[in-house]
Amino acid sequence: MAISRVCVSSALLALLLFSSLLPAKADEGAAGEEAKATEEEAVITLDSSNFDEVVAKHSFIVVEFYAPWCGHCKNLAPEYEKAASVLSKHDPPIVLAKVDANEEKNKELATRFEVQGFPTIKILRNQGNSVQEYKGPREADGIVDYLKKQVGPASAEIKTTEDASNLIGDNSIFIVGVFSEYSGNEFENFMAVAEKLRSDYSFGHTLDAKLLPRGDLKVKGPLVRLFKPFDELVIDSEDFQVEALENFVEVASMPLVTTFDKDPSNHPFLLKFFSGSNAKAMLFLSFSGEKFDAFKSKFREAAELYKEKKIGFLIGDLEASQGAFQYFGLKEDQVPLIFIQENDGQKYLKPNLEPDHITSWLKDYTDGILTPYRKSEPIPEDNNEPVKVVVGDSLRDVVLNSGKNVLLEFYAPWCGHCKKLAPILEEVAVSFKNDDDVVIAKMDATANDVPKEFDIQGYPTMYFSSASGKLLSYEGGRTAEDIIDFINKNKETKTTSHSESLRDEL
Repeated sequence: MAISRVCVSSALLALLLFSSLLPAKADEGAAGEEAKATEEEAVITLDSSNFDEVVAKHSFIVVEFYAPWCGHCKNLAPEYEKAASVLSKHDPPIVLAKVDANEEKNKELATRFEVQGFPTIKILRNQGNSVQEYKGPREADGIVDYLKKQVGPASAEIKTTEDASNLIGDNSIFIVGVFSEYSGNEFENFMAVAEKLRSDYSFGHTLDAKLLPRGDLKVKGPLVRLFKPFDELVIDSEDFQVEALENFVEVASMPLVTTFDKDPSNHPFLLKFFSGSNAKAMLFLSFSGEKFDAFKSKFREAAELYKEKKIGFLIGDLEASQGAFQYFGLKEDQVPLIFIQENDGQKYLKPNLEPDHITSWLKDYTDGILTPYRKSEPIPEDNNEPVKVVVGDSLRDVVLNSGKNVLLEFYAPWCGHCKKLAPILEEVAVSFKNDDDVVIAKMDATANDVPKEFDIQGYPTMYFSSASGKLLSYEGGRTAEDIIDFINKNKETKTTSHSESLRDEL
């Protein structure tokens, strides 16, 4: 599996979308400098030569895969180091390590652990035989608290009402297994699911439901009770088949309608919503608008009506959702709007709607009678810069079917890494200015639809289409020399004739 050379992977999509709600950190200076190897560092540096040996010595070790050029990695570095220092004094010590996945010698490690973006953090248990995603906070105190829970039992026994009140909060998900005894298939399956899902949820088990704060206190079990801070607040299940139990936890732990606002307690649900597999129906409007209550009520009614159609529902405040508007290419003058995005990239848009439009429009969507919404900027009248502009409507003709060797960058206007890459691509384009068979191009992926042939996990993403139409993902270095060398190794001579050159078409 190839490494994505971007700072944003699909698992971090929500962080991108609501990054404006998170505390800002400088990318430069002491907090943002690359970690320097010193004897005082609490974080262990691993590479291909010592990785397996070190991991084999630990029943629990946390490994960050990073790239030196990644701004998110730079912001994480001092927090990760602080957490490592604190956790080194834990009983038993909790070890934090890091791997520079940008180094060629470590690429096999990154592939083995399915690193798709930076930073990626993995929890390795049982000498590396069990691997889980780290899904906790990115600041030191949060890292410490999260990992202390992860290193303990997957499920905590609840023996008293004080245990229950300490574990089950009013603003978080908590899953409790109620049993008549701690044995049998039901208990074993519950513990297996707790171990598997422990990086996402907190689990407990008890012999007495009366110790719990909500729900039927007379039940004897076996049953699973899920506590949550929304909708019905508590929900029970008696199905202990492992797959059914996992599905119960995943479904019941999501709000019927996810809220996108500035409340930090909603961030975990946003992460799950945007990384989920369902189609996503998103209503964006001003939460301070006079019709907000009517919109919220009608949208919730529609969510109840269509929740079995594998659709997730989100209501977002215009003020808090600027990242989402940038990412999806939406415009404020379209608000109130509903936007649906499916996993295959198909999109549907209903702008400037009224509350009474919601249910009927969603019915048309589920009936399959809506026309998909397509994004494409107009083809530029003046396209004479060294790096040519490609738009959605022309992408297939000028890249995939052109008979030219085309290096195409998918970028976002707000992406800092894209801005750094821009002058490098211009240098590459200038170097090929006398080669009619090579074109360097770019497309704003937030303003144009991207064909399914291209897998865009973050920005910038680059692809190379040879003259014969062979499509390659570019995952090399970000210097002009690296890119030029790649093009020279992969370019082909013209295999078909064209009445006009690609530059004329552009």
